[in-house]
Amino acid sequence: MNTVILSSTFLLTLLLAVGLFFFIRASVKDRTQQVKLIAQEPEESLVIRLQQYFDQRAYQVAAVDAATHQVTFQGFVRPSWLLAIFLTTLAAVGILCLSLVLSFLYPKLTSVFLALVLLAPAAGVFYWKKAGRSEQVSLQVEAIATPDTGTQSLLTVTAHRDELRELQQALNLKPSSESSTSH
Repeated sequence: MNTVILSSTFLLTLLLAVGLFFFIRASVKDRTQQVKLIAQEPEESLVIRLQQYFDQRAYQVAAVDAATHQVTFQGFVRPSWLLAIFLTTLAAVGILCLSLVLSFLYPKLTSVFLALVLLAPAAGVFYWKKAGRSEQVSLQVEAIATPDTGTQSLLTVTAHRDELRELQQALNLKPSSESSTSH
């Protein structure tokens, strides 16, 4: 086979392997964000609904600061079996592709390169060990008066982006005009 084709295929496969490595590493990255949400209800009833919501999701109150109206909930986030299997499969396919290209370049070491596929479950184990962690949700509730609708509540939440999305859907909260920030 032409060495130019093999070397360019090797380079592209190597670049894909690097991308796969960073994709697997990013699967456990902290994606904490802070958003401001508006609720069309008074502060007291919103706090009760928030407490019920987080109780249902197996979070417990970790800290309460009455002076700033801030509550911190803590809960354990379990890793996903589906994502662990997906990452292991991706790693196996990526290592297999790299092994095939290397076996064309060095045919005598084909069995060694193909044996590297046995390292693929390390991606799933890496994800499993790092993704299962204790997570905190910090809430601050403020009452705001508006001339149109009466009393509303402004909720400032710092949590994982998936938890924020679930909270918005479950309690029908609307984003505030202020922007969200990542931590």
